[in-house]
Amino acid sequence: MSDSKKMSWFEWSRENTGPQHASEKPEALSDLLVLDLSHESMSGLVCSSILAEMGARVIRIEPPQGDPARRFSPFGVLHQDTGLGYLAEGRNKYHITLNIEDPKGRKIFKSLAKRADIVIETFQPGFMDGLEIGYRQLKEMNERLIYAGLSTYGHFGPLASKRRPGSEISNQAYSGLIQVNGEPEGDEQSEHGVPTKVGSWYGWYAEGLFGAYGILLALNFREDSGKGQFVDVSGAECIMKFIDYNLNWFHMEGRVKERLGNFDLAVFPYTYIRCKDGYTFLAAYNDEAFATLMEIIGSPELAKDQRFSSFMNRTSRENEEALQRILEQWSTRYSVDEVIDRVQEVISTKGGRAAAVVTGKVLRPSESIQQQDWWDRGVFRKINDPSYGELTLQGPVWNMSETPPRLKWVCRPVGADNQFIYHQYLGLGGNELKRLGTEGVI
Repeated sequence: MSDSKKMSWFEWSRENTGPQHASEKPEALSDLLVLDLSHESMSGLVCSSILAEMGARVIRIEPPQGDPARRFSPFGVLHQDTGLGYLAEGRNKYHITLNIEDPKGRKIFKSLAKRADIVIETFQPGFMDGLEIGYRQLKEMNERLIYAGLSTYGHFGPLASKRRPGSEISNQAYSGLIQVNGEPEGDEQSEHGVPTKVGSWYGWYAEGLFGAYGILLALNFREDSGKGQFVDVSGAECIMKFIDYNLNWFHMEGRVKERLGNFDLAVFPYTYIRCKDGYTFLAAYNDEAFATLMEIIGSPELAKDQRFSSFMNRTSRENEEALQRILEQWSTRYSVDEVIDRVQEVISTKGGRAAAVVTGKVLRPSESIQQQDWWDRGVFRKINDPSYGELTLQGPVWNMSETPPRLKWVCRPVGADNQFIYHQYLGLGGNELKRLGTEGVI
C-alpha cells in the first residue's frame, strides 16, 4: 500500500489541495491576458479577481485620477490612500491608468485589446460602443476576444435602453430579494418589518461571480471554435438565482413570499435561536429529526403535539412562532457551545433520518477571522505587501489538487505598473509615457 493510501481522507486532502503547496503547481489560466475596465463598481473587480487567482494576467485600467471604487470603504477609512473594499479585490492585478475618453487613450486601449483574451467592463450599457471601443468594434480586430459587460439591467431590454443607472442596491431591489428579506410584519406595521437589503455588497459579488462563470464558459467554447463572444451579465438576474422557489411560486399559484425573518415556509425549525451568549442555527429536516430535537430539549411529548406532529403542521406561521418560543425557552438556559455539544451528543446515537438535526454557531466577523479552521484552509492569509504593508485578506475559495488558485500580492497604487505594462505590450518608453501623462492620457 502506498503512503497515499495509508493516509486518512482528510490527511490526503490537506496534502494534495492545501494552499501550502500552491506555488509549486501550474496555474489554470496562466496563458490569458485580461483587461479590467471596472468603473465605480466592485462587480468587475470581483470577476477579474477570480481570473487573477487562477493565474490570468489581469491589467486593471483606471482613469488617471484613479477609480472612484478606491474610496468605497466604511466611514471613509483609507489605508495608504485606498479603501478597504478595493483592497479586498485589488489582488494579483497590474494597475495602469488610461483615459479612454481621449482619442489617444482609445487608440492605446485598442492596441492592448488586440493582444487581450478578455475584456471586463461595468460602464452603462452602450457607453463603450459609443466610444467605438465596445465589443462590436474590438471583435473586428480580435475575433478571439471574450468581452464581458456587467450591469444591473443587462445590455438590452426596456430598462437598459432607457440608460437608467444601475448600482449594487439596484441589483438587490430589482431581483425581488429586498422585498422578501427582513423581519415579518405584525398585525400593525412594525418599525423593522420593512424591505431589507442584504448587509454586504451581495449584488456586486453575485454579478462578478456569474460574470466569471460566463467568461470561463466562453473560454471553453473558444477552445473548440477559435471564436470569442460577448457575455452580457445582469446583476439583478444573478440574484434571482438565489431567491429559491419564490418566482416559481408566484408563477404557478400567484403567491408572494412574505418577509419571515427567522421563519421559513418550506421547513421548520430552520431558524436561529437565542442562547445565553449569542445565537445558534437549529434545523430538523423531517419528522424523525424533529422527534430527536424534542428529545434534545427534554420535551419528547411535543413530537406528538398536534401543532408539531407533521411537517405541514409545523410550517404554519402560528405554529412556527409557538415552536420558536419553546426552543428559546430551552436554549436561553445554555451557552451556544453547550447547545451545540448537546445536539452532537444526541445525534451521535442516532442514524438515518433521525440524525438530521443541524446546528452551528452564529459568528461575528471578528470571531470568524479567529477560527483556526479557516486559517488552516487558507481562507484568511497575512501578506506583507511592499506597497500596503502587512494585511489580512481573504484567500481563494477553491483548494485544488492540480491547478490551485493563489494570492500573490495585495494591490497596487494608481498607475503603479504603467511603465512595465506599456513597455512590455506596446513598447512605449519613459519619455513617451511622460508626455502622455502631461497630456492627461495616462
